[in-house]
Amino acid sequence: MQPTDGMATTMSAPRPARLDVGIVGVGRVGSALGAALARAGHRIVAASAVSTASMRRAQDRLPGAAIVPADDVVAMSALVVLAVPDDVLPELVVGLAATGAWRPGQFVVHTSGAHGLGVLAPAAAAGALVLALHPAMTFTGRDEDIARLDGAPFGVTAEAGLRPVAEALVVEMGGEPFWVGESARTAYHAALSLGSNHLVTLVSDALDLLGAAGVEEPARVLAPLLGAALDNTLRLGDGALTGPVSRGDAHTVAGHLRAIDDLVPPLRPPYIAMAARTAVRAEAAGRITATQAAAVRAVLQEEPGD
Repeated sequence: MQPTDGMATTMSAPRPARLDVGIVGVGRVGSALGAALARAGHRIVAASAVSTASMRRAQDRLPGAAIVPADDVVAMSALVVLAVPDDVLPELVVGLAATGAWRPGQFVVHTSGAHGLGVLAPAAAAGALVLALHPAMTFTGRDEDIARLDGAPFGVTAEAGLRPVAEALVVEMGGEPFWVGESARTAYHAALSLGSNHLVTLVSDALDLLGAAGVEEPARVLAPLLGAALDNTLRLGDGALTGPVSRGDAHTVAGHLRAIDDLVPPLRPPYIAMAARTAVRAEAAGRITATQAAAVRAVLQEEPGD
């Protein structure tokens, strides 16, 4: 499978030829990538947007793009970006294939981290050139999204002949491509969800507990601590572990659980889950003994009020 006229000489030419681009799904990701492609000189000719929020994003970030149904977006575009939720993507690709929307030589990109090339098989069967480009970045729908693409890692999956094309598109959007094998896409995405999505939940729970404890401006209190913890972890791994579990202070952990039960009872299960996992890592890293880890686990298994 070889790229058609515009992108065939991607790596030898100073920059790829400009393409007519269509965005299916003008959510946080689709609108940001569309704006980045426009910034690189591509023409955003069409977009599908249904909700009020997506219509507004299309107007703000993709000015001049025609707002049309998904099959019309495909018909108008040499490069189609599918930026829809993971669970919607398979049905969308199949549905468009059923209408005969895909055509030979057309580039089709999806932005899902959980899917690889397999989900685009109906488009590939029609002769489309398929790529999976997932920005390993969080998007909020705010103006900073586009700026955050500069230097952002992109998980790239493509057939060998299209790898230079995929990497060139990522670089044009300001990102840094790295390779993810087809069979590794789900594990790759699970890792990012664990580290990013669950981090939001974890920090939000910590903010709630600080607020319940009467601490003013919880975010200001947590910010330097979290920044240092993240920096230490990325550099040192388990060597960054601190706190009562990593010291085997089971009595302190028991006190935490009592305070949580008094102030924000729904936080008891997540605290227990994270403390138990921390005990496993601390013991494996030699930070605490097996006896200390067992003492922590015993406290975590106690019922409220024991």
